[in-house]
Amino acid sequence: MELINPGTGLVFWMLVSFGILLLLLGKFAWKPILRALKEREDTINEALENAERTREEMARIRADQDEIIRHTKVERETILREAREIKTQIMMEAREKAGEEAEKLMKEARLTIENQKNRVLQDIEEQITRLSVEIAEKVLRQNLDNKEKQKELIRSLIKDVKMN
Repeated sequence: MELINPGTGLVFWMLVSFGILLLLLGKFAWKPILRALKEREDTINEALENAERTREEMARIRADQDEIIRHTKVERETILREAREIKTQIMMEAREKAGEEAEKLMKEARLTIENQKNRVLQDIEEQITRLSVEIAEKVLRQNLDNKEKQKELIRSLIKDVKMN
């Protein structure tokens, strides 16, 4: 029962030893413990502030990233639209150039055909002229008085001309 009803001497010495312990703890241990707790609290607060700043920075970075992505999409669409316009323009220019080139080739072909046609006509005229001169020579060489001979000569010359 001593534990249930402690003696006054025991209580006194326990209070004295507890007081000495409190004085020693207050003098030597309490300040370093409080300082360590304060440092720990400051470190935790600083970490929380850093986390909040980091969260805000991440939100700002995400917003910047979203803005960059949006801007990039707009720029991509602009570039694609310009590329389509340039492609269309190049195709139209190529068609026009091809049409002009075809027209030029057609004109050259017509001119060549016309020149060849003129040469052929000149050749035919020269041959007709030569044949006419030959016929005239032959007719003059023959006896101009005999009309039957002249007709026969003309018929034979016409047959010669048809054969050539």
